[in-house]
Amino acid sequence: MKIILASGNKGKIKEFEKLMPNDEVVAFKEILGDIEIVEDQDTFKGNAIKKAQTIYTELEKKGHKDIIVISDDSGITVPELNNEPGIYSARYAGVGSSDKENNAKLIENLNKNSLERTKAYYTACIAIIYQGEIYTVHGWMHGDVINKELGEGGFGYDPMFMANGFDKTLGELGYEAKKEFSHRTKALNLAKKVLDVIL
Repeated sequence: MKIILASGNKGKIKEFEKLMPNDEVVAFKEILGDIEIVEDQDTFKGNAIKKAQTIYTELEKKGHKDIIVISDDSGITVPELNNEPGIYSARYAGVGSSDKENNAKLIENLNKNSLERTKAYYTACIAIIYQGEIYTVHGWMHGDVINKELGEGGFGYDPMFMANGFDKTLGELGYEAKKEFSHRTKALNLAKKVLDVIL
């Protein structure tokens, strides 16, 4: 199955490729080049749909038929910080900010509130568009966020996040452990069920 991924995030693309080894996962840029999609919706679901819809429409314009477009919008939410960064996770420190810059801002805000460790959760929403129909699924991963980075694995806020039941961060655990229970794995397992039904 050829799936067009409506993301330019290299970490996410690699993760989808590993989670879907039997499918051909192609980043939209390989077909369409650079397209700027403004993530201006107020929910993960809204942003996921917008990304998928934008890429689906552009592919149709170029004559691509019978295509499957999958997009993902995800992030980390810290209830004690007024639910920040939430939908702004990828640009918490500003548009175009790096993982390190975003992590530094989260650490700064945790320290401002005297929070060495506090509850947090990851959300992933996956949107699928096939034959003009839109389907969405969600996955969550709960745990704690800490005010420092530990480990070099993963991407995003992984070096700061400890999933429930673990005493190491996702950055320390590595991908193989993370993929068993991550928010994206949970959402993708549901997405696969949707694909099994609609294809």
